[in-house]
Amino acid sequence: MLKFRICAAVLAAYGLLHATAAGAQPVRTPVEQFAPLLRAALEAPDGAAYGVLTGRMATAIGSQFGTSAPIEIDVATLVRYEQPGCARLRVDVSQQAVKLMAAAAPQRQEIRFELNYCSDGLAPRSLAIRSAP
Repeated sequence: MLKFRICAAVLAAYGLLHATAAGAQPVRTPVEQFAPLLRAALEAPDGAAYGVLTGRMATAIGSQFGTSAPIEIDVATLVRYEQPGCARLRVDVSQQAVKLMAAAAPQRQEIRFELNYCSDGLAPRSLAIRSAP
């Protein structure tokens, strides 16, 4: 029985790793603004957070570009600063089926930007980088 449980656990772990390696989509948190995802990335052990924009802003953007496809937001921590709760973050925003002009074929659009951000919503007082432990 123990042998079966170990074998089942190994197979489950392999399946999970395989799904991740095969490009499985991350779990996305619905947000109406970026700030909760920025804070989540600062607090995450791996420095990442994933979301989907909802609410009035998402509706307005979708109407402008003729699509109801979700607006996905990925946040990654690039550098952690000495000041607690502060880091350089990369934000990737993307949406499928965007029409930029009436005659244009719908396509995926992406924008990437970086910012210095702290969990209190302000910029860091210093850009001194945290040294490795």
